Amino acid sequence: MNDPDISVVICVYTEDRWEDILAAVASVRAQSLPARETLLVVDHNETLLDRLGREYKEVEEVRVLANAGPRGLSAGRNTGITASHGQIIAFLDDDAVAERDWLRYFASGYEDPRVMAVGGRTMPIWASGRRPAWFPEEFDWVVGCTYKGLPPGRVRVRNVLGGNASFRRTAFEAAGGFATGIGRDGDKRPLGCEETELCIRLSRARPDAILLIDDRAVIHHRVPAPREHFAYFRTRTYAEGLSKALVARSVGSGKGLESERRYTTRVLPAGVVRGLRDALLARPGGAGRAGAIVAGVVSAAGGYVLGSVRARRGGVAFSVVDLPGGSQEAA
Repeated sequence: MNDPDISVVICVYTEDRWEDILAAVASVRAQSLPARETLLVVDHNETLLDRLGREYKEVEEVRVLANAGPRGLSAGRNTGITASHGQIIAFLDDDAVAERDWLRYFASGYEDPRVMAVGGRTMPIWASGRRPAWFPEEFDWVVGCTYKGLPPGRVRVRNVLGGNASFRRTAFEAAGGFATGIGRDGDKRPLGCEETELCIRLSRARPDAILLIDDRAVIHHRVPAPREHFAYFRTRTYAEGLSKALVARSVGSGKGLESERRYTTRVLPAGVVRGLRDALLARPGGAGRAGAIVAGVVSAAGGYVLGSVRARRGGVAFSVVDLPGGSQEAA
């Protein structure tokens, strides 16, 4: 089978990440399997749009365009999907760099025509140079990275993680685009789960669809210093609870919380036990990790309860964007 054409979409929003953006694009241009194109989608920032336009004016395979929808990551991704030409659309965070074979491993997953999405493994690059002793690996999703508890190898999953993922174009034709109103939109609250909602919706639209994670498709994601602190950890876990309530409203709590139930009943208790054991053995950070896991669960649960109440009262809403060939839904 010939390798599929892959378009890479990188959504950007701030000049503060200028060097990171350049590094992300350079890592795509250095792939062992070349991308058909790289699309930089700028989220309502004219200064950054102009600067990137000048930077890549002479680079044919890099296109710079403005987010055509409302402010936010979901609308930016939808803009990139609509403007792209590849059979596969891959997404890379603007503060991450991909290893050389990233796209090649993605492409290999699509040899099975039933595969609609392939994600990869995201490794943290801590600003301080090392993981904070208190920060549990089970909560690496807080900083946008692969967390302890996901199975190794190439495995079937409910959903891929948005900053290191790829989809067949036909997936969006079947299910529509990313829902606006769930993920990050420029607000200070770090919401998420837009890729979870999309993947569940895709599986409903295409019951035969297979979604994979291949941990050989590796990117390295920068974690800025403020996100190494417990205050961000608490805020992000609370926001995740709010987001999960929206997802459950859209797809039902059965599918919306299926993976989370296994995570909270198996993975997290084991993490607490390891932390307490390390504390008894006087290993650094053991008690802190156990405490952080408990605090993270309580915080996320609180966000979920409040989000569920707001959803029932109609205080929150999101919509699924109709992309070419897709169907529009609203919630």
